[in-house]
Amino acid sequence: MKKELEYFRIEEAYGGDQEWFLDPMMRIGGCAAVTACDSCIYFDLYKGTKLYPYEKKQLTKKEYRRFGMRMKPYLRPRWSGIDTLEIYMEGFQKYLADQGCTAIRMLPFSGSRSVSEAKEVVKEQIDRRFPVPCLVLNHQNRAFKDYEWHWFLLTGYADSKGEDQVKIVTYGGRTWLDFAALWDTGYARKGGLILYR
Repeated sequence: MKKELEYFRIEEAYGGDQEWFLDPMMRIGGCAAVTACDSCIYFDLYKGTKLYPYEKKQLTKKEYRRFGMRMKPYLRPRWSGIDTLEIYMEGFQKYLADQGCTAIRMLPFSGSRSVSEAKEVVKEQIDRRFPVPCLVLNHQNRAFKDYEWHWFLLTGYADSKGEDQVKIVTYGGRTWLDFAALWDTGYARKGGLILYR
């Protein structure tokens, strides 16, 4: 079984990329803001909200950069990073409230929960047509070094021959990764998922 959300392109990129920002702090630590920006565009395109203030039919990097700078005060980069689910939810909820949006709510799903619980909740969210923000902190598997201390979106799942994969959208692209391996970071301190409602 395989399911993917409809998504969007920004010029040739698949979703946003923090490396587009001219602000050095946003280039280094803007992943949470990018995750929120992409979520806003997704909600506007597929859920009928009005959160992205620019043209949605022809998304451009220039306008996305401007949007990222509007999101920055809510999810500003910091030296420790946006390293908890609560910081992301608090910042993004303030942005939503300032836009008069009461339709979107968020629930935390801790990275300390079991992989089987996490797989089920990701499938439920995708089936409801919601992208899933994911935070990975440290990871012992070097194959995931690009996703350490990083926020990104899960936008699909696939189950074949007992292996569950998730579709990850980040850095202006997408890839499929083994979900159990991604979830099992090998560290006591973990990130987790945000469940949109």
